[in-house]
Amino acid sequence: MVEISVPALSLVVLVGVSGSGKSTFARKHFPPTQVISSDFCRGLVADDENDQAATPDAFDVLHYIVGTRLRRGLLTVVDATNVQWEARKRLVELARSHDVLVDAIVLDVPEEVAVARNALRPDRDFGAHVITRQRKDLRRSLSKISRDGFRRVHVLRGEDIDAATVVREKAWTDRRELTGPFDLVGDVHGCRAELEDLLTELGWELRRDEAGRPVGAAHPQGRTAVFVGDLVDRGPDSPGVLRLVMGMVAAGTALCVSGNHENKLVRALNGRKVTVSHGLERSLEQLAAEPEEFREAARAFMDGLISHYQLDGGRLVVAHAGLKEAYHGRASGRVRSFALYGDTTGETDEYGLPVRYPWAKDYRGRAMVVYGHTPIPDSEWVNNTICLDTGCVFGGRLTALRYPERELVAVPARQVWYEPVRPLQAGTRRDPGVLDIGDVQGTRYVETRAGGKVKIREENAAAALEIMSRFAVDPRWLVYLPPTMAPAATSPLEGHLEHPAEAFEEFHQAGVAEVVCEEKHMGSRAIAVLARTPEAAAARFGVGDGTRGMVHTRTGRPFFDDPALMAGLVDGLRAAVSAAGLWEELRTDWIVLDGELLPWSAKAGGLIREQYASVGAAARAALPEAVAVLAAAAGRGLDVGDLLHRTRARADNAARFRDAYARYCRPVSGLSGVSFAPFQILAVEGRATAAEEPHAWHLDALGRLSGDLITPTRHVVVSTGSAESREAATAWWESLTGDGGEGMVVKPAHPAAGRVQPGVKVRGREYLRIIYGPDYTGGLDRLRGRFLGKKRSLALREHALGMEALARLAGGEPLWRVHEAVFAVLALESEPVDPRL
Repeated sequence: MVEISVPALSLVVLVGVSGSGKSTFARKHFPPTQVISSDFCRGLVADDENDQAATPDAFDVLHYIVGTRLRRGLLTVVDATNVQWEARKRLVELARSHDVLVDAIVLDVPEEVAVARNALRPDRDFGAHVITRQRKDLRRSLSKISRDGFRRVHVLRGEDIDAATVVREKAWTDRRELTGPFDLVGDVHGCRAELEDLLTELGWELRRDEAGRPVGAAHPQGRTAVFVGDLVDRGPDSPGVLRLVMGMVAAGTALCVSGNHENKLVRALNGRKVTVSHGLERSLEQLAAEPEEFREAARAFMDGLISHYQLDGGRLVVAHAGLKEAYHGRASGRVRSFALYGDTTGETDEYGLPVRYPWAKDYRGRAMVVYGHTPIPDSEWVNNTICLDTGCVFGGRLTALRYPERELVAVPARQVWYEPVRPLQAGTRRDPGVLDIGDVQGTRYVETRAGGKVKIREENAAAALEIMSRFAVDPRWLVYLPPTMAPAATSPLEGHLEHPAEAFEEFHQAGVAEVVCEEKHMGSRAIAVLARTPEAAAARFGVGDGTRGMVHTRTGRPFFDDPALMAGLVDGLRAAVSAAGLWEELRTDWIVLDGELLPWSAKAGGLIREQYASVGAAARAALPEAVAVLAAAAGRGLDVGDLLHRTRARADNAARFRDAYARYCRPVSGLSGVSFAPFQILAVEGRATAAEEPHAWHLDALGRLSGDLITPTRHVVVSTGSAESREAATAWWESLTGDGGEGMVVKPAHPAAGRVQPGVKVRGREYLRIIYGPDYTGGLDRLRGRFLGKKRSLALREHALGMEALARLAGGEPLWRVHEAVFAVLALESEPVDPRL
């Protein structure tokens, strides 16, 4: 039996004369979706698989389909004669253009066998002379087909054709089955002592030989180290670094990709002519002092390093200089070149070094890419990529990334081991307080801890940019935008569109044992960003004008345009936080609160007058007159009873509508009559999980706030598995909504895993007139058909983005990183516009 191994991602070209059994072989060894035959493509373009006149068009279609499949990363088999060099050449070029390997499988059968098989097929009437010509072309090809560009050529004859088996060969770069956890280590460059320091800091236990040299390491928690290349050159002990890393790789506790310095050192050790520069001379000198056995082992190790690894189901890619998404899992010279050297513009800078194209700024891939190569002062996330080369050999630091924790760990260099040609600070670090339109423009994917990647479309980003540039607060204060909130599932109860029963059952089915029901204040959603002192505002938010906070709406607009009013509101809230002792208790100099600013009319007065009051006034003026006229007509004996009944009902609904919105209007003068109802502490200094604390923690801390500006948020706790607890909470909701109150919000009492809504709103029957109109109760059957899936999906995505922004803020990340997630929420809330406008 002959075993044929083909790459799992590759192009397989079948070669053989008509009648050699290529189609039978393809059906036996490959799924039908993977096989693209020339006959099938003739049928597509001519409705006749044997129409030879359609061959040029058929192969245009075949090459298009093959190219599309290869671009999408799918193994593809071409079933055609391919006995001529020109036909094979085009397929080889197609595979190379998509950076995949290509194998040929040749079925070499005797001419008489092929002729006999074709004679049994009535659809093949082209005669034996065609087989003879194809056979001659094949015989001429066999002696040189291995030079056509195929990775391997498998030639099958006689019984081997039927006995052959085909197996898929996983790419060397494909280690997607390894899920970590990983410790990814940046460029070491011969700094063996610093590598020991870093591994120890990460919790690794070093193994040493009789001479005390580190020759391996293991982590007690089973972590795997991944080195991004450039182990050698420039530093004081490249052999020591190689000895340690080689031992770890051999023991299965580490992986390593090739760096450009390993690539050059191997060529030098192989006797190739290379320019001895950039620290190579140190590695050669140090290796010359080592035993021949070690030198050969080190040479073989470095020579065997591959360009990149795909890990954790493809969610993590490691390459020395980075790798754009189109190259992930691919194999070609240009993929390896990109992985080793990155993408250059062809220019050199004032230091004579190549100017590298900033590929990470354009990266939109789903996989996290971790790399090194270009030394920078500090590692920063750019579009789900991160560079770990922090210039240890130049006196910087040796940095590692813990994955999946996304935690950076670094140790300082013990000294400057090699003077850099280009200063480490020269143009490599971005000002953390400067925002760039490129951070938010165009279609983007924002990586979140809680919800994976969230796609932001270009047309939504364009609309959000318009809002941000014209109406938003100073973006340095804009550290969070709240998500939309989905309503509870539609209630089947007579007269109700929303009811607590559906909310309780939804969370119960999701495995949430306990929920908190919070009174829903009918105000305007407000985010309060407060600093204890002007110095604290300048230190964390970069605002140095003496202001100590900002209160903005759910779309990022300032709550009051009058600076004096805003300052008074901020100072009042800061005073409440101070009086409650929260600065000291939470050990923070700044705090971000989520709440409602009351009354609704304080911010929405114009909206109420133009959209609600005008409807209410018109209805209250017209409908009583209509009732009077109809009543008079009925008194004269006209049959208007049904119309009179409906008109009276509409007049009653109009009065209820007016009462519903009037409930939330009250006169205010400056801050007199204005209050803030807090319900969550979003973020404080150094507490990345503040927003994920149990709601009892939030309510307890916020319950201590008091003063004229504070309205408490009433709440009850419900056990979703207890009918008695549900009934008590439902009775509380009925008391809130019975006289027109808005209702309540139901939230998991503790952070919930999975796609669980962060909160659902359950609004009262009378309040919903504001949303759906005065007469909505007459159309409940139609409203019950409302589709909530889109709203719920949006709520989950925006919640994940909000949590990501807060985690970045509390973790001390730069403003532009925080703003990336905040802007994404605004984009999702914005109506799309043509980005060309």
